[in-house]
Amino acid sequence: MVELLRGFGPEASRWAGDLVAEFGSTAAVLAAGPNALARILGTGNPAIRHIAMVREVMLHVLREEAVKAPILGTSEALIDYLFADMAHLPAERLRVLFLNAKNRLLRDEIVSEGSVNEAPIYPREIMRRALEVGATALILAHNHPSGDAQPSEGDIRVTRRVAEAARALDIRIHDHVILARSGWSSFRALGLI
Repeated sequence: MVELLRGFGPEASRWAGDLVAEFGSTAAVLAAGPNALARILGTGNPAIRHIAMVREVMLHVLREEAVKAPILGTSEALIDYLFADMAHLPAERLRVLFLNAKNRLLRDEIVSEGSVNEAPIYPREIMRRALEVGATALILAHNHPSGDAQPSEGDIRVTRRVAEAARALDIRIHDHVILARSGWSSFRALGLI
């Protein structure tokens, strides 16, 4: 973190220490929003904008790597991108990757933001959007701020509802990935899809 802020002068080392002490890691600092950073660094601190810019550049590079080839062929790059973007968020967020018949990314959209332990998932809205963009397959991804990447009973139940709605429209659910600070889990790998 110190290296990231070095250009801000003698205060950089203290700022870096304060940020890591508050958020726990450099990754968590990069995931923090401007208001959370301002609580530690003070409103108007130029380091806040710098941290946001570094985060956006990092996500852009990871996103480019993830979508160079069909999504399923670059699953490691996809997980790296999703993990960097979502694993350290303070509230649950659901994103859907809408894919075409060749498993190329059509859209990567955040469809729901929630609280520390739940993000609402509306199968009808996901299917409506899939039809709008012409998707034939989906990958769902959401984070667990608790740090536990294992799916809850609620996660399993709602994923099955999404899969049923998708099946009726001839749309395939490739996976539902849960990301947390401790790692990630895949419904496909767990045999839940």
